[in-house]
Amino acid sequence: MSLIRFLFRLLPLLLFILAAVFIWSSFKGSWFGSEEKQPEVIVNHNTILTTVEELGRMELVRYNFKDVVEYEKDVSRWVPNSKVVLVVTGEAVGCVDFAKLEEQDIRFYGDSLVQISLPEPEVCYYKIDHSKSKVFSKENTYFQDADLVQESYRYAEANVKEAAINSGILRQTTVNAEKVLKPMLEEITGRKVVLVPQRRMKNPEMPAKR
Repeated sequence: MSLIRFLFRLLPLLLFILAAVFIWSSFKGSWFGSEEKQPEVIVNHNTILTTVEELGRMELVRYNFKDVVEYEKDVSRWVPNSKVVLVVTGEAVGCVDFAKLEEQDIRFYGDSLVQISLPEPEVCYYKIDHSKSKVFSKENTYFQDADLVQESYRYAEANVKEAAINSGILRQTTVNAEKVLKPMLEEITGRKVVLVPQRRMKNPEMPAKR
């Protein structure tokens, strides 16, 4: 009986010691600033500058396209042709490249007129918006789905440029250059501005040697 009484008397002391150890382990980090060490992460970069390009292109018009493209490929005379149908959204942008301007392209006439010979308009870029395009159907792909879809998208992208040119994007770029550039340049120079096409003399071709 005396042993049991002794243990009962010792029990509060043991509980107190356990509680003290728990509290100590919980708060020792905040008290002493010894937080658990996080794993170290080391990242190495080896970035190499390859080229520096001077950009002088001014975008003047954007054509947006939506098209249904049927891409059919002759595989063999013994089997039906492969066919992929795409619903494509794309765009083409017309611009003028001012990096092609030279000193002789800007001519001043008195104090009231300046003539600027603009470079020919061009298609700056054209692309397919893959986030808004999709494959509508595939037929007889013969386990070459990925290759055929990639080929059809390349064809569709090239068609965006051709469609833009056929739709008059170069002419519209010239018109917009007149609308946008002329007022801006007149404001800057304080003179009347005349925009004309840039013309370059081509070197004559040498006759072939006999």
